[in-house]
Amino acid sequence: MNIYKRLKQDIDVVATSIINKLKSTSDSKKFDSLNDTIPIVLESSKDVNSYDISTNIAMLIAKKMNQNSITLANLFKKKLSHYPYIANITIAGPGFINFVILQEEWTNYLAIILDGSYRKEYSSIGNNKKVNIEYVSANPTGPLHIGHARAAVYGDVLATLLQCTGYQVTREYYVNDTGVQIDNLAKSVYLRYKQAITGQAADIPKGLYPGEYLISVGTKLAEEYGDKLLTLSEPEYLNIIKDVAVNNLLQSIKADLALIGVRHDVFFSEKKLHDSNVISKVIDLLSVKKLVYTGKLSQPKGQSSDNWQPRSQLLFKSTIFGDDQDRPLQKEDGSWSYFASDVAYADNKIKRGFDYVIFILGADHIGYVSRIKAIIQALDSNKEVTLDIKICQLVKLIEDGVAVKMSKRSGSFTTIRDVYETVGKDVIRFFMLTRKNNAVLDFDLVKLQEQSRDNPVFYVQYAYVRAGSILRKAQDNANIAYEIFSTNKSDFSLLSTKEELNLIKILAIWSHMLDGAVKNFEPHRIAIYLQKLAAEFHALWNLKSHDLDYRFIVLNDDNLTAARLALATAVREIIREGLKIIGITCVEVM
Repeated sequence: MNIYKRLKQDIDVVATSIINKLKSTSDSKKFDSLNDTIPIVLESSKDVNSYDISTNIAMLIAKKMNQNSITLANLFKKKLSHYPYIANITIAGPGFINFVILQEEWTNYLAIILDGSYRKEYSSIGNNKKVNIEYVSANPTGPLHIGHARAAVYGDVLATLLQCTGYQVTREYYVNDTGVQIDNLAKSVYLRYKQAITGQAADIPKGLYPGEYLISVGTKLAEEYGDKLLTLSEPEYLNIIKDVAVNNLLQSIKADLALIGVRHDVFFSEKKLHDSNVISKVIDLLSVKKLVYTGKLSQPKGQSSDNWQPRSQLLFKSTIFGDDQDRPLQKEDGSWSYFASDVAYADNKIKRGFDYVIFILGADHIGYVSRIKAIIQALDSNKEVTLDIKICQLVKLIEDGVAVKMSKRSGSFTTIRDVYETVGKDVIRFFMLTRKNNAVLDFDLVKLQEQSRDNPVFYVQYAYVRAGSILRKAQDNANIAYEIFSTNKSDFSLLSTKEELNLIKILAIWSHMLDGAVKNFEPHRIAIYLQKLAAEFHALWNLKSHDLDYRFIVLNDDNLTAARLALATAVREIIREGLKIIGITCVEVM
């Protein structure tokens, strides 16, 4: 069993005992609201010379039950000190409990990594529960820019992480293929179509899409229809162009996502919601629940009174679920609003029987959070669905030290394809995970083309390559040692230097780290971990240049060499597993 999981279980038993004893000797009414399951958080040490693992459980219990944290910490120490795998326990600060684990417990864990059984520690976390993850969902009005890549990679890697830990996952893209923006798209394409027919440059009015990417769509229309569309009325030619434009741009979006290894199982059309009369049925359901009324909205903050005309309209009682205002369900012309489409879409997800519904939104859509929560609460009255909304902050593209501003509407942006052709899939995917999704990310194209530590994917892949080179060299030059290693007879206890043990301890935290990553929907933890593992391995590798005792292949000591080959293999195994989850290539030679 993983050391962290074992220690967590033992702490949990002791914590339950301590809590029950405190309850029995105190006024029990004081603790009626106490949840007996206090989260046990284990942190690996930042100072490996003093201890291995730390927990603040005594402080958490003390706060909940009005006790002295140092006294409780010492009680934990007394009860846990006799556990055979724990070498020492110390108390620090206001009540941190620090553990030193027996060296053999760390080295023996290499066997679990080498036989692959470490995967069993997290393969069933999800217990086969169904998860829907919606990500990207950019309007099909133009190519995806590099800012979209962040949500794309985050969603794709989160989906893979959930799948490998025992969840059934549906990857979804919501296609906004109706509404004002699609009307404007069609009008823009029509001008490019006229350009293709007449040969005269198109004058694109403000508010439409001036990007040159629409020239090819206009040309396709000209090839298919000739000048026929010029003879039709605006409603007639716009209906034809909408479908052609959306289909062309959606195919382009899919192709761009494929370049960086991002895929979806479902592309859900908003237009089909309107065409199938589903929206009316869902609004009727809300009406039955008395969550719909006819009323007038207050003037929006910041909008001039000259431009605001209050009107009676159909509204959803969003505020009773914590939203900042009630939401209109119909436009002025009586057609359903964008919000009404969202209601129908959410209802569809609930009816598909998902246990978890995850929306991944860009920072420009942070205002949607409260309304999405309101919709789910209104529709899921039995609380069958767990909702989570993740925000992906902005990506600042840096070129020559200057931030590049991007906008589809202005036609000025750097596409995913542009960046892919410069740095490739692996760099894009890895770098998008180097910070938590809700933190702004600087994407420096120059640094990411370097073969250095500033290029994190290179740094991790190079560790994998170096470890592989050790094994190849041993096959050629250390036959006896390689045979000991390859027949699983390595003596891990020979790995006793401080640097070797530090590396093993990082390897041993993999399953614990992954458990936290999946439960918090934070796949960036994998990228951060891999960088730390690679750094520790490179540090050990570099020591041999200064001290021959640190060579992985020691020609006069086959047993030590065999143990170090096992260590190098374990490093490769965990790097391979990590890169597989985040969708990055393992290379053998660089």
